[in-house]
Amino acid sequence: MDSTSSTLTQASVTLTDQAYAAIRMDILNGKLMPCFKLRVEHLKGSYGTGASPIREALTRLTGDGLVHAEGRKGFRVGSVSRSELFDITEMRILLECHAIRQSIDKGDDAWEAAIMVAFYRLSKLDSRLFLASLGEEWEARHKEFHTALVSACDSDWLQSHRENLFDQSERYRRIALSMKNIDRPVPEEHKAIMTATLARDSETACVLMTEHFRRTAEAVSRSALIEP
Repeated sequence: MDSTSSTLTQASVTLTDQAYAAIRMDILNGKLMPCFKLRVEHLKGSYGTGASPIREALTRLTGDGLVHAEGRKGFRVGSVSRSELFDITEMRILLECHAIRQSIDKGDDAWEAAIMVAFYRLSKLDSRLFLASLGEEWEARHKEFHTALVSACDSDWLQSHRENLFDQSERYRRIALSMKNIDRPVPEEHKAIMTATLARDSETACVLMTEHFRRTAEAVSRSALIEP
């Protein structure tokens, strides 16, 4: 392959990656709503790139479960349902608890410090839970905290799958953001999970994590936007 062909290939990969990241974020944020028709010609203008990178990005998102391919009809944003939400939640519990047990077993002082820093950064923004819009900064710190808890787990496959499930569940939660969490002490739930984890109490940490995920799923499932 000559240098020109190599440069073109690298540019194509970069454009596909950019389109993939941008469309994925808009799906997770609820900007592209469930079942929305993803027309390549329209997406070209919205994301400022060509048809080939868009199609490749949509194919990758199909593999993530965020987009559904309709044969010759093209693509749509994946639908949402209560049954899928609870399925995602239970699978997430299995992987997250396995990852946190491994992290508690293998984690060192740096791991503990990272958890405390992530919790502190999240707790500074927890008042935003009571607003209609949580804000991207809170979302990023929320993910950072949950990631820090399991960061000592050294299984790449486990980390990859748990992150995908995290993002899938976050998509549901963001779709239902109009619901406020006034009657639920989410910050206290995070603190309790952190305390058990730092105490190296894997059983309590898993119980608390399970309750935390299931409460979220129950709250989100009550949204009128989530189909049966």
